[in-house]
Amino acid sequence: MARINSNISSQIARSNLAKSNVDLNMRLQRLSTGLRINKGSDDPAGLIISNRLGSEISGLQQAVKNSERAGSVIATAEGSLSEVSDLLLSVKGLLVEAANTGALSDDERRANQLQIDSAIESITRISNSASFGGLKLLNGSLDYILSGLATSAVSKAQINSANFGSQKNIQVNVQTISSAQTGRLFIRGDYTGGLGAGVFQSSVTLEIAGSRGVQTMTVLSGRSLSEVVQSVNSFRETTGVSASLINGNPNSGMIMSSIDYGSNKFVSVKRIGEPLTGGFFRAYAMSDTGRLPANIDIAAMLTAGDPVVANRDAGRDVFAVVNGVLGFGQGTKISLPNASQLTLDLTLNTDFAIRDGSSTSFYITGGGALYQLGGEINSSQQVFMSLQSTAASRVGGTVVNGQLQFLSSIRSGGNNDLNSKNFVGASDIVATAIDEIAVMRGRLGALEKNTLQTNAKSLQSAIENLSASQSVIRDADFAAETAALSRAQILSNAGTSVLQLANQQSQNVLSLLRQ
Repeated sequence: MARINSNISSQIARSNLAKSNVDLNMRLQRLSTGLRINKGSDDPAGLIISNRLGSEISGLQQAVKNSERAGSVIATAEGSLSEVSDLLLSVKGLLVEAANTGALSDDERRANQLQIDSAIESITRISNSASFGGLKLLNGSLDYILSGLATSAVSKAQINSANFGSQKNIQVNVQTISSAQTGRLFIRGDYTGGLGAGVFQSSVTLEIAGSRGVQTMTVLSGRSLSEVVQSVNSFRETTGVSASLINGNPNSGMIMSSIDYGSNKFVSVKRIGEPLTGGFFRAYAMSDTGRLPANIDIAAMLTAGDPVVANRDAGRDVFAVVNGVLGFGQGTKISLPNASQLTLDLTLNTDFAIRDGSSTSFYITGGGALYQLGGEINSSQQVFMSLQSTAASRVGGTVVNGQLQFLSSIRSGGNNDLNSKNFVGASDIVATAIDEIAVMRGRLGALEKNTLQTNAKSLQSAIENLSASQSVIRDADFAAETAALSRAQILSNAGTSVLQLANQQSQNVLSLLRQ
């Protein structure tokens, strides 16, 4: 070649040398950063998926921290509840001791009352002071806020969890589909024997049993049903059975019924020493409707087979539909434990619970505690729950003498203090409070063990798998990159040498000029 204006060999050598240098620089960058993808041009699709995986990993890492922090909050609350539980157990013991009036002086009973007052004050103090990083745990600030709750229908409402989603409030609709009932036995009073109606025609010994215990009583011939009612009611707290006259008239008969409602409550009346159908005495099980008309026609009712001869009858639990979901009944209480959007416990007013088709509604307007346990902010990756107040004025809600009363009523001057000697009512309140605290601890323990701990383990496994996937896409393979670096170095050196030789070829033209 004798042309010097265009050195094609030099251009080819220079182009290849540039490519080798680009490859060499890329290998050096990857080895220095440890990343295969350092800019979009390295791998556009890989960069997109790598960033998405990085976003998921970041969210999951924070979710693990959230689970651990939530576990710390729950452990703190559970520790405070443990102290409340111990105080309630001590109050229970003091009540049982004070009930031993035949062996306890007034001074000792007053000393017990002082201890009870101190324990109740401590329970309220714990409620107000339990906190985590400034977040109050047991003063009711993490409980749900209710609006429009009719106490004539719902005596007590505890919302355990509520998923608001995009709603500002949740309407709760409650409708009974099966009423609560007591166990009831009917004893006739219309016999017209020689002793007349409304009285026992012969002497009988009856065994009266209920869910609380058993008593026997002997009814003498000629004794009025009114007197029998008084006798049965005198030990109603012992047996759990009460008695009443139908329409207030002994000639219409009497009803013996369990004090409480529910399938685990019953009434049993047996004639000792004689069969149920022997003699004049009969006990009949009431129908489920259970309401006798004001002017009862006993003969017609018995002819129709309603009620039927029996010596035992059990009550029935209320069943209700809550927002379209069937709730589980226990006496007059309704629980919705497993619904995904709403879980609650309701104590229905007796008049409301014993009527089929009763309905009411109220609103949940806010409150509750939300725990973000997933990497994405949506309700499916969140847990909702409440922590109700454990103050003495909020726990132990029990109907005593027809009124809903709480633990605070056991303090000095309260309706159920030791001076009132209403030991049964006070004991029921404390028992309810102990159960409520135990249920709270159980719910918190279940959340910590079955949700938070398993969630953290699951998320950690996901983080490991996603990190491995991201590493395959984004990180540099040092073995492959060092091999490629050696190749790029050789090609760069060879290209430099070749470019030098290509440039020297133009010098050969000078030899023509020397001739």
